[in-house]
Amino acid sequence: MKTVVFDLDGTLADTSADLLAAANMCFVQLGHGVVLDGRDTLTAFHGGRAMLRAGFDRLGVSYSEADIAAQYPVLLAAYADGIDVHTKMYPGAIQAVFELLSNGYRTAVCTNKPEGLAVELLRRLGVSDLFGAVVGADTLPVRKPDPAPYIEAVRRVGGAVGQSMLIGDTETDRLTGRAVGVPVALVTFGPEGTGVSRLQPEALLDRYEDLPALVARLLP
Repeated sequence: MKTVVFDLDGTLADTSADLLAAANMCFVQLGHGVVLDGRDTLTAFHGGRAMLRAGFDRLGVSYSEADIAAQYPVLLAAYADGIDVHTKMYPGAIQAVFELLSNGYRTAVCTNKPEGLAVELLRRLGVSDLFGAVVGADTLPVRKPDPAPYIEAVRRVGGAVGQSMLIGDTETDRLTGRAVGVPVALVTFGPEGTGVSRLQPEALLDRYEDLPALVARLLP
């Protein structure tokens, strides 16, 4: 079966504000106040540890990876509490996935967000039924851009890797596609905007209304 695999953060949903709020909770509890802001949207989509490093760098304080490791569970707990305060699906995303399903495609999510948080977020957004599988950062011992999580997502929905493609928003997704050997479409409405064109994906997606036609072209 032909399968379309989606990244989550920055691809299906704009989660940046809630991610940054969770990281800022760590800095508030450490006595630094709010450190990260809208300038850090792209960093937010590179994960919790990246946000923590960015915050410590901005503060100009010395830190170690042990400090990052100590704060990461605090960040995850804060994020779990406020996972859907500001997060919204990107315009047209729900209808586009519905259309893919109605045209016989399988759909899955492969994200570097912990699986439990990804499943919970999709549930709260009311879109769990749109995806036959969710593979997260901790589903397997490895995460994207290692090919294994992507391959597992396709396997779980009964698809064929050779008849699949990835929709993403960052270099991680581009590298994942290359590692697996499948086409990648990068969205231009994510954190990096049209700058993702530098990664030379097989396609750029400017709006979700164009997704069904794009998929039909890349998975003939």
